[in-house]
Amino acid sequence: MHVLASLLLAAAAAKAHYTFPDLVANGQPTGDWVNVIKTTHWQNNGFVGDVTSTGIRCDALQMGSAKTYNVTAGSSIGFTANPNIYHPGPVQMYMAKVPAGKTAATWDGSGSVWFKVYQEQPKFGSQLTWPNNGASRVTVTVPKCLQNGEYLFRIEHIALHVAQSSGGAQFYISCGQISLSGGGNTAGSPTVAFPGAYSASDPGILININYPVPTSYTNPGPKVFTC
Repeated sequence: MHVLASLLLAAAAAKAHYTFPDLVANGQPTGDWVNVIKTTHWQNNGFVGDVTSTGIRCDALQMGSAKTYNVTAGSSIGFTANPNIYHPGPVQMYMAKVPAGKTAATWDGSGSVWFKVYQEQPKFGSQLTWPNNGASRVTVTVPKCLQNGEYLFRIEHIALHVAQSSGGAQFYISCGQISLSGGGNTAGSPTVAFPGAYSASDPGILININYPVPTSYTNPGPKVFTC
């Protein structure tokens, strides 16, 4: 019975976790790990807990392992969640333009190159309610003014249910590979590096959302880029 109980607990823990395996473009998923770089946690639905590790960038098993998908500026792109976004906390999305001489399949996303294109704020009340809690799909409109070229496209969900102690926040992360056309002449800004953008003590990462229930929330990272 002890072995069975352990197995059941492990299964329950895995079910409460999730991955972001599919790129979504114009409302359609493109297939598990086809245009999304397979993560180190793709089998156990695990998370990154150390914001100073290189895993906080893309949690990548091998950078460049996906195919690059063509998207148009101003269109909708995003990710599916498998099975769904279970824990409370914000979804945030970033992009990073691939530098000259590289492709999305050959670049590792290092340096101060990531700009934020989406972040969530909760509704406040007797508890914090997050817009995408329970969602199986999250999308954002690609800024129309962005420069054409290849990009890495990153999603993170920061699970805050046990974030009251340092290292307690759980980061569920994936990166997709996209090639953007139909855009403008604007570079995304401000830019940050992963790791480097976050500290374990940031108020949006080290936070007790249970008691007393917060009346405000500060998203970690830079402000959202807009055209």
